[in-house]
Amino acid sequence: MKINYILIAMAIFVTTSCKQNNDKNSSIADNPLLQEWKTPHQTPPFDKIKNEHYLPAFDEGILQARQEIDAIINNADTPTFENTIETLERNGTLLKKIGNVFFNLLSAETNAEMQQIALQIQPKLTELANDISLNEKLFERVKTVYDNRENINLNTEQKTLLEKTYKDFARNGANLKGNERDEYRKITDELGTLSLKFEQNVLAETNAYILNITDTADLAGLTETVIEEAAATSKSKNKEGWSFTLHAPSYVPFMKYAENRTLREKMWKAYNRRGANGNENDNREIAKQLANLRMKMANLLGYKTYADYALEDKMAENPETVTKFLNQLFDAAKRTGEKDVDEVANYAKSKGFTEKLMAWDWSFYSEKLKAEKYNVNDELLRPYFKLENVIDGIFKLSDTLYGLKFTENKEIPVFHPDVKTYDVTESDGKFLAVLYLDFFPRESKNGGAWMTSYRDEKISDGKEIRPIISVTCNFTKPTETKPALLTFDETETFLHEFGHALHGMLARGTYESLTGTNVLHDFVELPSQFMENFCVEKQFLDMFAKHYETNELIPQQLIDKIITSKNYNEGYATLRQLSFGMLDMAYHSITSEITEDAEQIEKRAMQKTQLLPAIDSCLMSSSFTHIFSGGYSAGYYGYKWAEVLDADAFSLFKKNGIFDNATATSFRQNILEKGGTEHPSIIYKRFRGQEPTIDALLIRCGFKK
Repeated sequence: MKINYILIAMAIFVTTSCKQNNDKNSSIADNPLLQEWKTPHQTPPFDKIKNEHYLPAFDEGILQARQEIDAIINNADTPTFENTIETLERNGTLLKKIGNVFFNLLSAETNAEMQQIALQIQPKLTELANDISLNEKLFERVKTVYDNRENINLNTEQKTLLEKTYKDFARNGANLKGNERDEYRKITDELGTLSLKFEQNVLAETNAYILNITDTADLAGLTETVIEEAAATSKSKNKEGWSFTLHAPSYVPFMKYAENRTLREKMWKAYNRRGANGNENDNREIAKQLANLRMKMANLLGYKTYADYALEDKMAENPETVTKFLNQLFDAAKRTGEKDVDEVANYAKSKGFTEKLMAWDWSFYSEKLKAEKYNVNDELLRPYFKLENVIDGIFKLSDTLYGLKFTENKEIPVFHPDVKTYDVTESDGKFLAVLYLDFFPRESKNGGAWMTSYRDEKISDGKEIRPIISVTCNFTKPTETKPALLTFDETETFLHEFGHALHGMLARGTYESLTGTNVLHDFVELPSQFMENFCVEKQFLDMFAKHYETNELIPQQLIDKIITSKNYNEGYATLRQLSFGMLDMAYHSITSEITEDAEQIEKRAMQKTQLLPAIDSCLMSSSFTHIFSGGYSAGYYGYKWAEVLDADAFSLFKKNGIFDNATATSFRQNILEKGGTEHPSIIYKRFRGQEPTIDALLIRCGFKK
C-alpha cells in the first residue's frame, strides 16, 4: 500500500494571496528543512531534523506557496498551458518537500510531539488546499486553457496534466458559490483532523496492549522462534517472562500456534476491539463522522454519494460496477469458502475439539490442518527465508527483469538505526533512485506495510529529478540466537511492497503528479500484486532461498508443497477480502446521515460473507485505517480489482517465460515507467495486447478449471 500523506492533505494545488513576512528569524535561517540538502542525492538530512523545525518550516512553505500562486493570478498575459497549468504543477515545491518528510515519519517514526504538530498543521494545509480550489481567478485561468485545449498543440502527457488539473478544481469545490463554499471549507477541515485522529487512535490502541505470560505451560504449541521473540519483548519492557503484542510478528504466530484457547480468545478480542474500547482512543463515532462528512461533501459537489464522487476518478467509474464486481467474486468464492470452513471445523472435531469453531480458533486449526495436509508450515519454511537472503533475491529478480543494481550507501542519513539505504542504478551505472528499507516493528511505527516516496520523478528546469523511495514493513525481528527469519507471508508482503517501489523508482515523466504511483487508485496495486506471483516460482526461489545454517538450497519437494498449498483456504481468504470491500462501500454509499451504531452497519454489510460467528463488541470499522485514514475510501475493492489485472498480466509471463526479456521490457516501459501519464486501460492494453479478463484470477484461485 502506498501512502502519500502530503498529497492527501494537498489533493489540490495549495494557493491564495498573502503578504510576505520579511522578518525571518534565526530559527528559520538555521532550519535544515529550509536549507539546501547537501546530502547524497539531496536526501533528507534526518540526522539534523528535530521536532522544533517542523512548524516554522511548514509556515514558510505555506507562505512561499501563496506567493507563487500570486504570480499566476496576477500574470497579465493570456492564460496558457505554460504560464498556468505547468506553473501550477510546480507550485508548493518547498511545502511538498517538508510535508513528505514530516508525514512519512509520522507513520514510520512518530512520537507524541509529532502527533500534536500534525493536528496543528492539518488545518493549515486544508485551508491552503481550499484556498486554491475555491479561488475564482485561478480557476478562471485554468478553465480558459482547458476550454481552448483543442486549439493548442499538446503531447499526451500535457493533455493528461491539463485534464487532471481542471478536474481537480471541479472536484474540489471550484464551482461552489456563497454559503456552499463556507460549508465545503468546514467539512474538509473536519475530515483532515478526524482522519489523523483515527490513525493516531489505532496506533495508541495497538501499542497499549501486552499479554504477559509467566507460566511456561501457557507457551504450549508456540515455536522456539516465537518464544524467543516474546522473551526479548519482555526484556525490552522490563517485564518477567514472555510478552506478546498486537503487532503482526507477535500476534499472527500466537494465534496460529498457542494451544491455550483462553489466551487466543483474549488476544483476538484485544486485536479486534482496537478503537472500540470506550476510552479516549475510541474510533466508532469518528468512523461514522467521517462517512457522514464525506457524504455531505459529495452532495455539495453534486454527487448522490461519496462513492459516486470517488469512483468517477477510478477505472471502475461508478458504484454499480464495483458492486457487480464484488458480487461476481462472491458468487465464485462462496461455495469454496464454505467448504474451507467445514473442512477446518471437521478437522478440529477429529482432534477432540468439542466447542463451536470461533474466530480465535480459525488460525490455530487451519494451520494444523495445513501442516498435516501439505506437510508444510511457517516454521518449516522460515530457515530458507533469512531476511538478508530475501533482500538479495528480490534485488536479483529486479536485475533479471529490468537490469537494476542496488548498492548500499551508508553515507545517506537515516531516521532510525534499523533503516538501510541503497543507490539504485541501471546496468550501465546510470543513477535511478534512492531506496530506504525499514523492516521491524516498533512503538513509533504504524502497523502493516507500505511504500511511499520522499521525492517523485519530474523534470525541473530541464533537469531530471530522480525519486527517493521508501519501503516500510513490520517483519519478524532477529533474536539473540537467530537472524531475522521471515515467514512465507512476510516474504510475499515484501515482494508486494517492492512492486510499488519499482513503480516509483522506474518512473519516467515530466510532471511529478503523473509519475510513479500517482495513478488511478484501482490501478496502483497492479505492480505490487504482480510481484507476488514470483513467490511460488522455482526459478525465483532458487535465486536466494537457502537454509540460513547449512546454506542448502530450498528442496524441490518444499517448493512443490508451497505451490500445492498456495490455494489452501483461498475461498475463505477471498470472502474475507470481499467483506472489507463491502464494508467500505456500505460506509461510502450512504444517502442520509448514519445514526445507528457502527456495529450495526458492519453486521449488515458483512453478513453474507460471514463464515464464522460474529462477536459482539468486536469490529473492523474502528481500526480500518485503509478507508478512514489511508486514502482507500470507496477504493478498498481495488485490491481485488488489481488481482484481475495482475493474474492476467502474469499469465503472459507464464506463457513466454517468467524471465523473458521482451515481456519484462514491455511491462517496464508500458506499466512501470508510464505512471499516470496515460489512462491505465490504454497502457495496460498496450502491454497485454488485449483487455483483461477475470478468468486468469478465477483459475489461479482454483474457483474455475
